[in-house]
Amino acid sequence: MRIISRMNVGGPARHVAILHSGLDPERFESILVYGEEGLDEGTLRGLLNDAERTISLPNLGREISPQSDSLTLIRLIHLMRQFQPDIVHTHTAKAGFVGRLAARIVGVPVIVHTFHGHVFHGYFSPRKTAMFLKLERFCAGFSTRLITISPRLRNEIAGYGVASPSHIEVVPLGLSLQPHVTFPRRSGAFRQSLDIPAEALLVGAVGRLVPIKNLTLLLEAVKIAQSEVPHLRVVFVGDGELRDDLAAQAVALGIADIVKFAGWQSNLPEVYSDLDATIITSHNEGTPACLIEAMASGCPVIATRVGGIPDMIESGTTGHLIPPGDANALATAIVQLDKEPEQARRMADQARGDALVRYDEQRLVTDMSRLYGQLAREAGLPGTGEQAARGRVRAGE
Repeated sequence: MRIISRMNVGGPARHVAILHSGLDPERFESILVYGEEGLDEGTLRGLLNDAERTISLPNLGREISPQSDSLTLIRLIHLMRQFQPDIVHTHTAKAGFVGRLAARIVGVPVIVHTFHGHVFHGYFSPRKTAMFLKLERFCAGFSTRLITISPRLRNEIAGYGVASPSHIEVVPLGLSLQPHVTFPRRSGAFRQSLDIPAEALLVGAVGRLVPIKNLTLLLEAVKIAQSEVPHLRVVFVGDGELRDDLAAQAVALGIADIVKFAGWQSNLPEVYSDLDATIITSHNEGTPACLIEAMASGCPVIATRVGGIPDMIESGTTGHLIPPGDANALATAIVQLDKEPEQARRMADQARGDALVRYDEQRLVTDMSRLYGQLAREAGLPGTGEQAARGRVRAGE
């Protein structure tokens, strides 16, 4: 049984959808439980094309509420007793707490949680952060294994005292990349939809418009870079609580005429095709799906040196890394993108090759299948010894 807080637009939901449909049904029976997305988060429920193996629990969504979370816990306990999973695998913070607690109460043999990032920096007040750390350490104590999606993220989780490095596996993210690889560069369709000139230098941020992404930094950098790159344009692809604030900041900086808000887009290969760079300005990240998609699309990338991003990008070889919060460094990287297009193209080509090797969806499915088999054997589950290849496990996926 796999549990995720919600199928909002982002890497965790894509990751879950690939595993839900990709694991060998001859080896794994599976069911996916998910909560309700926020109004401005967008949804990827359309990726779940097997409704018979999915269950929606609306109260499992992001917001914390002792009353509704208690009801969710009871409902999860009921579901686990009904389906009797051998493995429960949780994703995202809230699902990780209530899902693992329910699995512990029921006595599920294998309990696994994936950290796609963490909320221990940049999200909450010190008091609330300390509470989340206590909950994660508590749950780690009865988790069979923790998973992170990059080596640096494993080191961060261990550094916060959640668990020892030996208790944490690294399973990199995997995504469906062929649509990005095969889509031609500079098709022009996305620019035309927003009335952006073909000759403009178009940079963009793709994802949720929320505080942790520090998107005000992008506007500050664009203001600085505009004097050297007068044909510069910026687009925000996505939505979120900061949309109005970002629009107001663009007005205050005097750059509203070169800033576009495109909202959620269903055809992302078309978006990356027309971007001259995808930019990430976050305070904290795991392995951003938009960065992998941009790499696979041959779109140059500029990102802050935070979280798992340095595991993905070699600065100066496959993209540009900048210090978090440094608008001048970001502006310099944008100007360099315009002044040295051949260097940008070479780095993008190298990044595309890296993405295809490291973040392919089949590699993810193979890695997770192998880990599930290993954990099932360690737990002594029936049919997972010498005949494991023919065994059938009621799994997190």
